[in-house]
Amino acid sequence: MNEPETTPLEIETGAAPAFSIIWLHGLGADCRDFEQLPQMLSLPPDLPIRFILPDAPRRPITLNGGMVMRGWYDLTGMEIVKQEDAVGLEESAGIVDALVDREIARGVPRSRIVVGGFSQGGAVALHYGLHGTEPLGGVVGLSTYLPLSQQFAQHAQPEGLRTPIFLAHGLFDPVLALPLGEASRQVLEDNGCDVSWQTYPIPHSVSPEELADLSAWLSARVWPGPETA
Repeated sequence: MNEPETTPLEIETGAAPAFSIIWLHGLGADCRDFEQLPQMLSLPPDLPIRFILPDAPRRPITLNGGMVMRGWYDLTGMEIVKQEDAVGLEESAGIVDALVDREIARGVPRSRIVVGGFSQGGAVALHYGLHGTEPLGGVVGLSTYLPLSQQFAQHAQPEGLRTPIFLAHGLFDPVLALPLGEASRQVLEDNGCDVSWQTYPIPHSVSPEELADLSAWLSARVWPGPETA
């Protein structure tokens, strides 16, 4: 089982958290990139939530001339879905799995754990969450895509496919173009996933409207959620 190379940033909104959100940053960023996420979301005032923000490993990124930076997996070219780094994806999925297991050991059931992320982090969240043998509370992907989508139907787990998904994308995204997000949504829906899909007039970024919609989705689909022993 993989471990993050640094201690994840943790933020708790109250004592004895009942829910956990594991959030993965984008390529070249770090755990501090979304440290304001608890303030950016409209959270239930009386619901204690633990946010876990890990750092991706440092690795050379082929697309960036081999520059070493924090990345969940390598990118070899602008054609994102060609020559995908399956090994790197699995390594990062292992990091997330270790964090999920730790939350379960701390008393938060899997049904109350959300795994999400932005851009490359969102891709790992989708890859991890839908290949699990048990559903998560939810998976969130902002400005992202489904990696290894051509193999998805063969490798996705029926229980993992029960995880509700929130996907959001900018209409003017120059990094991960909108059609890539739309194609990912289609693959997920074709495989029976429950996908909430939203678009916004923004580039490769996050907007207040997007976070408001994510907050509403979390309130409707994740918490207070079903009681789990």
